[in-house]
Amino acid sequence: MKELLLYIAQNLVENPDDVTVTEKEAEAETVYELRVAQSDMGKIIGRQGKVAKEIRILMRSVAQRQGKRIRIDIVD
Repeated sequence: MKELLLYIAQNLVENPDDVTVTEKEAEAETVYELRVAQSDMGKIIGRQGKVAKEIRILMRSVAQRQGKRIRIDIVD
């Protein structure tokens, strides 16, 4: 899961080396913190948050197939 999120994010931004994904276990879910360069934040979030929403939908769909619950936080 972490590798998939990293792959998606790196292919959306201009500074792929600055993309990091941190995985944390919470009570009933896994939390992924996505960090990108400040200049790439707009590309990850997208207009009206559409790109971020689609990333979350895709990742949740993959997680559900594996019987997991996840949350993706985009942090700066």
